[in-house]
Amino acid sequence: MHHRIALIGLLAACTDTVEATQAIDTRWVPAWADEFDGEAGSAPDPSSWTPDVGGDGWGNEQLEYNSDSTDNAFIDGDGHLVIRALRQSTQGMDYSSARLTTRGAVEPGPGRVEARIRVPEGQGIWPAFWLLGTDFDTAGWPACGEIDILEVRGEDPGEVLTTVHGPGYSGAASVGQTTQLPFDNSAADDFHTYAVDIDPELITWWIDGERVHTVAIGDLPAGSPWAFDGSFFIILNGCRSDSDRWRGRSQRADRARAVTSVAA
Repeated sequence: MHHRIALIGLLAACTDTVEATQAIDTRWVPAWADEFDGEAGSAPDPSSWTPDVGGDGWGNEQLEYNSDSTDNAFIDGDGHLVIRALRQSTQGMDYSSARLTTRGAVEPGPGRVEARIRVPEGQGIWPAFWLLGTDFDTAGWPACGEIDILEVRGEDPGEVLTTVHGPGYSGAASVGQTTQLPFDNSAADDFHTYAVDIDPELITWWIDGERVHTVAIGDLPAGSPWAFDGSFFIILNGCRSDSDRWRGRSQRADRARAVTSVAA
């Protein structure tokens, strides 16, 4: 079974309709790949992935220290990237985990970003697969734009959150949706494919090939700017939020791929 992260940059003309976005979908071709096929216990490929190291709460009062240790992010030898959160004292924090980004290495513009991931579950677990604008350092957050492709609250792994944050619509005022996985499925029970198509005037989310959410310019609060027509870098992380229960948990992805479209 193949599980992938796919990054897609559009070369064809961008469109503002769901139907046109679906039509473009048929023309993806590979442009970059990471098969996570390194030796067991090795770090993710440093030419693609860089650990974000720190423990300042990351703006969300997170309780973990994100390290660059292979205790927290490693290749398992079976073609998986594993991000593992542990209850262990690290740099003054009670928990450790990892936050990996493709910043400076893989930074797609308008197009598709896709991953096939199995997340952990449990009270206080908060895994995420998301994008930040590459102008983060100069524009700051939320002006740089943030697209959350997948967020799961560990206490309710049957619900997937898909969200955008930008100027005038961030944090509690963000524009998003909660999708219940069908047939009592859980994001923690098996791998699922999570994708987002980014068009200059439309963002579309997919789960296992089914369209679940769209946000267009007209869906933003009146007068708020669209922050999603530039390039982005990818973030994969496993967070620890406040709760009264905790056990170590891991999320897995096993095949990273960049693809681009070709003209019909």
